[in-house]
Amino acid sequence: MYMNKENASKLWKLIQEAGDYLQGQLPDHPNHPKGRNAYAHVAICIKSKFKCSYKDIDDKKFNDVINYIKFLKNNPN
Repeated sequence: MYMNKENASKLWKLIQEAGDYLQGQLPDHPNHPKGRNAYAHVAICIKSKFKCSYKDIDDKKFNDVINYIKFLKNNPN
């Protein structure tokens, strides 16, 4: 089962807000000499933890994803 459109939209907004917040806070990385993309970082971390895109996560895990986004904002390393 996939996330409904309303929840996916809410998560996308939170991902964007987290990316805004993390802009310039991520540690330097040799693969990104011009700086890291905070929005991609959040999306990739979600995909890595939940084994799929945020849109494909089950609605039952909606709050887990929100809590993980909060964790990422508080732990930019």
